[in-house]
Amino acid sequence: MLRCLLLFTCCIFFNLPAQAQKIRVAVAANAQFVAQVLKEAYEKETGTTVDLVIGSSGKLATQIEQGAPFDVFLSADTFYPNALHRKGLTMGKPQVYAYGTLVLWTTRNLDLKKGLALIKDTGVKKIAIANPQLAPYGAAARKALQHYGLEAIAQPKLIFAESIAQVNQYVLSGVVDLGFTAQSVVREPANVGKGKYRPVDPTVYPPIAQSTVVLKSAGRRNLAQAQQFYKFIFSPRAKLIFKKYGYYYK
Repeated sequence: MLRCLLLFTCCIFFNLPAQAQKIRVAVAANAQFVAQVLKEAYEKETGTTVDLVIGSSGKLATQIEQGAPFDVFLSADTFYPNALHRKGLTMGKPQVYAYGTLVLWTTRNLDLKKGLALIKDTGVKKIAIANPQLAPYGAAARKALQHYGLEAIAQPKLIFAESIAQVNQYVLSGVVDLGFTAQSVVREPANVGKGKYRPVDPTVYPPIAQSTVVLKSAGRRNLAQAQQFYKFIFSPRAKLIFKKYGYYYK
């Protein structure tokens, strides 16, 4: 009996490090490609496994509120992380890790030099936009349309997607003529050369400040590893990766 108990204790002891060397990171869809590069760099540097869960910021925040076992949240805005902080679900205040850029993307033979005025063309019949209620890039796209007085004209053409990831699918599959997406998406090497894009004037929508936070749920499993990854996001190495994908800093 004693021998079995010792064996059981040893098994638990030797399994603990393996369990602790893994974190789950909730990532806004606009950052899915840059997050993969960050994941690979971090895993190589530390040996800690990083599992990425991709979705719209709003949906991920809802999952976190409902108890989803995430350790770190990389949002596409500051609203959702701050809301989680006010509800006592984070280890500290969210911090901005980078600023994103909204772009128009198409695989059609369209003249993107026209900018958003292109939306008025009769040849543009379907435009993908992430749900503004859940996705910050969708909210930014709506603000841009409102700035130019194009929302009413665009409304019948809009195809609402759950997230930027779905917008990308619509554009690449040819379901839509145009899509509002993140510059980080079109700078992903696998997407370079697939269609063409044009940044939307950044003065016509609020800055897309993207923030991150360590979640309290990490404290029940592997807080040290979560905090280490959080610090890595702000490291010089990570900033170079973010810049490569079109993010910027103030």
